[in-house]
This record gives sequence, C-alpha cells and structure tokens, in this order.
Amino acid sequence: MIKMIFVLLFAIFAQAAQSPYELMDRANALYREGRFKQAIVLYRKAESRGADPIATSFNIANSYYQIEKYPEAAATYRKAVDYSSGKFAPALFNMASVYFRLRQYPECVAAYHRALKLEPENVSGWLYLGEAYGKTGDRVGALRAIEKAYSYDKQDISIVYQLSEANIAVEDFDRAVAVVREGYTAHPEEVDFLVYLGDVYRLKKEYEQSAGAYREALSVRSDDVNTLYKLADVLVEDGKQFVAMDILNNILQIDPKFTDAAIFLGNLAYDAKFLDRAEFAYELAAKNGNAEAVFGFKNMAYDAHQQKRDDEALRLLKLAQKYYPSDATIEADILEFENQ
Repeated sequence: MIKMIFVLLFAIFAQAAQSPYELMDRANALYREGRFKQAIVLYRKAESRGADPIATSFNIANSYYQIEKYPEAAATYRKAVDYSSGKFAPALFNMASVYFRLRQYPECVAAYHRALKLEPENVSGWLYLGEAYGKTGDRVGALRAIEKAYSYDKQDISIVYQLSEANIAVEDFDRAVAVVREGYTAHPEEVDFLVYLGDVYRLKKEYEQSAGAYREALSVRSDDVNTLYKLADVLVEDGKQFVAMDILNNILQIDPKFTDAAIFLGNLAYDAKFLDRAEFAYELAAKNGNAEAVFGFKNMAYDAHQQKRDDEALRLLKLAQKYYPSDATIEADILEFENQ
C-alpha cells in the first residue's frame, strides 16, 4: 500500500513539473492511441497551466466526438469558437457536423454559414450545408449551397450528380439536364452521365429523349446489359413493346443469367400472345433460379385451361413443377386438372 501511494504521489509530482506544452504533447499522444478520456484530462490540465484555450477546447471537443458524446462536443466546440472570437473555422465546421449528428439542423445550417464566411472556397462545407438544408426541407437552400460548391469545383464528378439531383428536387429538369451535359462535355469518359441523363429525361416523361440518351451510352458501351434493360423499360413506357422485346432478347444473348430481363421478356411476350417466346423466357429464368417464373407458367396454364386445352395446361404446370418441386400450389393445380 505504501509503495502504491508513493507511485501515485510521484506521478502527481511529475505532472506538476510539466509545462503546458508537454502536457499537450502527452494528451495528443493519448488521442492518437485512441485513449480519448485520458486525453481530455490532460488537455484540461494543459489549459489550466496556460495552454492556448482555443487549441485545448478544440482537442477536447474532438475527443468527446470520438467517444460519441455529441452534446459535450458541441458545447466545447462552441467554447473554441468563442475563445477565437468566432474566427476559428475548423471548430465551426466540426460544431456544424455535431449538430447534424444531433439532428439539430437549423443550428447546423447556421454554423456552416459562419464557417463558410471564413472559408468561402471550402467545397466540402458547401456540400454539407446543402445536405443540412435538405434535412430542413429547404430544397432551394440545398440547391444554392450545391451550386456554390459546383462553382468552385466543376471537376468533381460527384458534385455534378448532386447538383442535378438538387435541380430535380425543385423540378428544374432543364437545368438538371444542362448540368449533366456540361459534366459529360468535361468528362467524356464518364459514360454513366449519359445513362443518368436518360433517367432524368424519363422523369420528365420525355421518353424519346430518354431512349436517345441510353442509346448514346450504348454507342460507347454496347454490351452494358443494365443500360439495355433501362432502354427496354423506357420503350415499353413509350408503347414500343415489340422493340423492347428485341432488346431484351439481345440482353439474354449477352447474359443468359440476367433473369429480370428474362421475366420482363416473358411478360411482354405473354401479353402479345407470343406464347412460345414467353415459355422460352420463363424457362430460362427458372433455370437460373428466379422464383417469379412460376407465375408466368401458371398464367399460361390457366389460359390454356380456359381455352379447353387441358393437355397443354398440364404440360406447362409439370414444366413449372420441374423447376419448383416444393411449390404445393402447382401440385394442387395438376391434381385439379387431371381430375376434370
């Protein structure tokens, strides 16, 4: 017991002899080691012995943030801001981030605005401000913030998408399209811009322009089955089912395991009464494990039954049973048709 007290007293004596700068160094080392609670203690000691209160408050707040004590972090960042007479931007940015985590979005917006007055070219700050505005429901504020970020950095592809989305949110589709076109002009290697452009036109219900954008992307990446699928989908919305079927068939030649395309083709062919083509598509989907194909087989079987072609109905149901042997409804339908 005496030895333990001696060690503690020695430690206290050693700390008393340390300068605030040495305490800060030790606290920073603890912080880097992830020992945040111990770091807070030393930062406070350093401050009490004359260390810069801006630095100590900022570091203490960072430590609170790391251990997810967000209210304490916000209060301590605020102290760092006050000590700096509102001129320490890093504390303002971090304080805004904490407010965001606390879902105090108006306070978050206000903090970002204060920080961005000090660092107006901080692109990330404008983007985060836009996100905070979005949480308040202020779509115009979000748009303006992202526009500001874009004005400072037009090379960041992600900002192009964010700005386009912000314009869509305020239903300015023309500006959304213009932004994407501008992005593609600057980055012609980014073919996904064209695919996204097709999506935007589709939101506007401008189906021909949407299909045109998808085809433009496919002129660069002809085997992109996802873009081909989007093209088929928009063609159906535009009433061009037969063209869509050809495209879906092309997808399945490229990737026979693209079962969503097989189901889509099967449904279109079934509606068009191209029953052989529908059966082929459903069976391809079934072979590759898509459970939706069972409904295609059943629909075709029920139609055959309604037309008094029970042999055909039974053949289709037994084909379905081959791929879905545990489906009790198929067995029940087979028994019902056999007993009629």
